[in-house]
Amino acid sequence: MKYVIIMSFLSSIFGIGNSQSNAVHLLSPIEFKEQVEGKKVQLVDVRTPAEYKSGHIKGAKNIDFFSGKFNIEFNKLNKEKPLYLYCRSGSRSRQASKKLEAMGFTEIYDLKGGILRY
Repeated sequence: MKYVIIMSFLSSIFGIGNSQSNAVHLLSPIEFKEQVEGKKVQLVDVRTPAEYKSGHIKGAKNIDFFSGKFNIEFNKLNKEKPLYLYCRSGSRSRQASKKLEAMGFTEIYDLKGGILRY
């Protein structure tokens, strides 16, 4: 019984088993590159500043998922325009996507597998 409760709790936090919403779209690395390279888009790296400094996609803004300023920084962006997100492996950007949808972003593109696959 304890196991079932713990798994239910983890599922609700991390969205395990839930299908993605209409606002969130998972893109392969090839699709992601085609849509962001050489274009003026809202591109956000949700990794830590140290990870961002170690290498990031050109033109990406860094908004740390774990930062206390996450909501403040994302509220400065246009919620009606497409938003492209990535992290290291895809986990934080998936979590960020759900949070951003709840904040009112209508078109979110998440890099499948994160920058490791880019």
